[in-house]
Amino acid sequence: MKKADDVLTNIEAPVEEKKCCCSQKKLRIGIIGTGWIADSHIMSYKNQPDAEIVAGADLIPGKADAFFKKHGMEGVRTYPDHLSMLQNEELDAVSVCTYNATHAVCTIDALNAGVNVMLEKPMCVTLEEAVAICKAEKASGKVLSIGFQPRFDANMQMIKKIVESGELGQIYYIQTGGGRRRGIPTPFGTSFIEKETGALGALGDIGCYSLDMVLNAIGYPKPLTVTGYTSDFFGKNPATYADRGHPEYAEKFGVDDFAAAFVRLEGGIILDFRIAWAMNINTPGDTIILGTKGGLRIPSTDCWNGTVGGAMTIYHEVAGAQTETTVPIIENKGPGLFEKKIRSFMDACYAGGPAPVPASQILYNQAILDGINRSAKLGREIEIEIPEI
Repeated sequence: MKKADDVLTNIEAPVEEKKCCCSQKKLRIGIIGTGWIADSHIMSYKNQPDAEIVAGADLIPGKADAFFKKHGMEGVRTYPDHLSMLQNEELDAVSVCTYNATHAVCTIDALNAGVNVMLEKPMCVTLEEAVAICKAEKASGKVLSIGFQPRFDANMQMIKKIVESGELGQIYYIQTGGGRRRGIPTPFGTSFIEKETGALGALGDIGCYSLDMVLNAIGYPKPLTVTGYTSDFFGKNPATYADRGHPEYAEKFGVDDFAAAFVRLEGGIILDFRIAWAMNINTPGDTIILGTKGGLRIPSTDCWNGTVGGAMTIYHEVAGAQTETTVPIIENKGPGLFEKKIRSFMDACYAGGPAPVPASQILYNQAILDGINRSAKLGREIEIEIPEI
């Protein structure tokens, strides 16, 4: 007879993958966009002895030169745009670290040039862009991985293991989300909050992570319908930026600072979602996954940091008695999550695939983000139609 203590032993713990460094051939890497997220990319590449950063591109004059100088790489060739870099360099791979609004064009151009792509999140802005990216990937035969480093957290992997173990039974309802009490990202200017560059706010910045945590765990079922809501009460308020000395940022704010949605997924699963850059509460609630045999509670974090907020709890019956099983926090060993993301991408480039975080999955993630935006503008539920790639 199964006991509560036996539950975790029946769920295979995530195994730390051991990757081999393919040092016989260095991958020639280019960086498209040299803003703050590119810092994490280049530092991770510099820790890989089989990566050679050879070029970078940025639309702002002098920015790429200053970026590589800051990282002690003054010999790297720089270009005023991604196309000129792709045309003049023999690259094996690029990291796309540009504004959300230009993710699609940079990725498609790189794939069309026969270059593997590590694309930062969010994948893009619209469903149409995501479809175009997937079509370019298919035509190119190259590796395209999306930058969801939380996938490499052992605790995130445990969530998927729990669901796949059957311990929860058939999944029918999920509540997820997260956010910050105050956390509109403007420490480096307004590129995150302007419509022309960011295009998506909290939805694209941290909402994509929250969706991936649960959708990956349940096998990424296709989204069918969305009822979405977005707001910008904090972003449009000059008082929000009083401590930063930039009340004028309120006039530039053109994205969402809060979003919520009710999503119907294939398999009869309901997804109740909310995300925030700013709100009058510390968290919109824990993530819960409900199944016909048990439920899983995943504690939230005050600010999304790529992992869970504490020990998880499985609520289920053992020998006919209602009981709870605590799932302790797992310590992540080895390199940081971001470096694991880069290493796994490089390994996929050597092997010719598969992508560690495949675009075919994140296409559904992007369809939900796009659906929330469109539904919010229309003020009604909409159907999500995803064409065959």
